[in-house]
Amino acid sequence: MIGRRSWLAGMLGTIALTVTAAEDLHDRAEAVVRRSFSTATPEEWRTRLAQDEVQALCSRHRDAPPAEVAARVVELSRATLRYPDNGRLMGNWREGEKLASIGTGGHIGRIQPDRPGTRKGGNCYACHVLAPKEMAAGNLGPSLAGYGKIHGTSEDAVRFTYQKIFNAQAWFPCTHMPRFGANGWLTPDEIADAVAFLLDPESPVNR
Repeated sequence: MIGRRSWLAGMLGTIALTVTAAEDLHDRAEAVVRRSFSTATPEEWRTRLAQDEVQALCSRHRDAPPAEVAARVVELSRATLRYPDNGRLMGNWREGEKLASIGTGGHIGRIQPDRPGTRKGGNCYACHVLAPKEMAAGNLGPSLAGYGKIHGTSEDAVRFTYQKIFNAQAWFPCTHMPRFGANGWLTPDEIADAVAFLLDPESPVNR
């Protein structure tokens, strides 16, 4: 019995040391990245190193959080949800179609910065199949072709789709999908247009 206790104590000690070593390695790696930024580095780039609580939790658990941490991620993410001023969560699918195809925006600094007035896009085709006729579609995410045929246009379907685009972590903690609305990349009205592109029966996604 004493031997088993000693073995267990040794195992727990090894685990504790491993966790400590991993956290130390994370801190050292972050320090190296911060030192690599010169005084000429745009301030916006520097701010991207500061993780919010959701990012920190997902990083700490390598995107596989235990149940209690996942619940916290969902709670924090749902608190970020915002909706269009007009209350309509399903906008214009034609505008949503344009948005899904735009992969520009967000480039700063001296290396190929955006031209003035460049629109930020959803770049949805980088990860998803949407309109089947579009051949240049990625497969990092699930195919969304026929999304509206599958889910319909009920109030619940529209709200779920809107929330998932605005901040997917409100439903799927530590997902790799960008937090388009929570990060201010897309406006609530733009997200409503993306919802229409996915759900409207007349959209190419569903035809």
